[in-house]
Amino acid sequence: MSIVRYEPFGLLSQLQRELARSEGSTATAEWSPSVDIKEEPDRFVILADVPGVQPQDIDVHMENGQLTIKGEKKTEATAEDKNYKRIERTYGSFYRRFGLPDSAEADKISARTKHGVLEIVIPKRESVQPRKINVVSED
Repeated sequence: MSIVRYEPFGLLSQLQRELARSEGSTATAEWSPSVDIKEEPDRFVILADVPGVQPQDIDVHMENGQLTIKGEKKTEATAEDKNYKRIERTYGSFYRRFGLPDSAEADKISARTKHGVLEIVIPKRESVQPRKINVVSED
């Protein structure tokens, strides 16, 4: 048996991190992947940590201005199977939802995984620039 460091406020700290992380989005599930969202001049990029999740087990869809990421990380084994003393890796379903601005071009969203990171690229619409209209006199 190994010695485990006692952290008296560990659960409280974990709860605070989870609450802070989910501000501005919805996350409900057995576990929730960490997500980074960045805005570039011509697109938004969402990066989600999904190690061990197969691409066919991830569903990304856009509806009514809401981007939803859901999926499942399937368990490799149970404690009884391998005589585990401790299991800390999480398994099960996850669900994240984000509101996107009107400038997001829903028809051109793409997603791919690489090295356990899901990358979702959301192009921006070309912004409509105001056009000056000259007024001519017919006198």
